[in-house]
Amino acid sequence: MPTLEQIRAARALLGWSQSDLADIAGLSQTGIARIENGTNHPNLQTIAKIEKAFEEHDIEFIDTSGVRKRSGEIKTLRGRDGFTTFLQDVYNTAKDVGGLFCLHNSKPDNWIKWVGEEYYREHAKRMAAIQREDFEFRITAKEGEMNLISKSFAEYRWIPNFMFNEHSIYAYGHKLAFITFESETVIVRILENRAFAEAFQGLFNIAWEHVAKEPENNNEQG
Repeated sequence: MPTLEQIRAARALLGWSQSDLADIAGLSQTGIARIENGTNHPNLQTIAKIEKAFEEHDIEFIDTSGVRKRSGEIKTLRGRDGFTTFLQDVYNTAKDVGGLFCLHNSKPDNWIKWVGEEYYREHAKRMAAIQREDFEFRITAKEGEMNLISKSFAEYRWIPNFMFNEHSIYAYGHKLAFITFESETVIVRILENRAFAEAFQGLFNIAWEHVAKEPENNNEQG
């Protein structure tokens, strides 16, 4: 169970505000503030939510005072909750780090199936609102795909049908995510390794420049 000092330190390590932690843990910002200043003594359920929020973002609590971030490991997220946790991580990385984001083999119907149209619409709005000159997003989708749900913040290009499959690869920050859509669940495996993420971005950009082509009448549908 993390101490109040560890909660503050973990938040600082991730660059989260109290509001960020509250949103991810499903708590109120006021409640987080009261916990951190010692005016509120949280119950075990509340502490468990906070601990889970940090653990899903690779934070480890060491003894009663230490905090560190895991690296070089694969984290697995499953189902709707796992998928929304992944999208929150994508947004936080875009907002706080920026850089080139690459999504290969996007099939929008899969994304809408697991988070719903309303959630994804709000996700697209917050991504489009990011004010960073160094943030760029590129997506490859199957040739003929017209449901370009991320066009408000990303550029799309089509890849030939024979090159497409429904296993998506997503490079963001120094992370590389492998997304498997199954009939009963979605599985996201995230590798935190800058070298692998940058290597994939290099291959992606070769395909982007020499194989992929701009969609026809690429109006946003979502």
